[in-house]
Amino acid sequence: MAFFPHAEEGRGAGGALARGESYVPGRAGARIYFHVPDIHAALCRAVEAGGVVLYPVTEVGSFGCVAEVGDMEGNCIALRSAEKASR
Repeated sequence: MAFFPHAEEGRGAGGALARGESYVPGRAGARIYFHVPDIHAALCRAVEAGGVVLYPVTEVGSFGCVAEVGDMEGNCIALRSAEKASR
């Protein structure tokens, strides 16, 4: 299990990534977007750790940009940054 701690004085959401018999990895479910300050750096770190780019960095108007990466278990992890995709 991986934990994402939440600081009481900070911003954002805490949580955990869990594995269990009733959990089935996949890409067919809902997407939860994680905000990252630098989407290109986050995508590079994910690939270096064994992930694969499923949806490249793409601008989505005033929303900034998004990307999706698949982890080694087949889950899809969505990323969002307020910055424009300038690289």
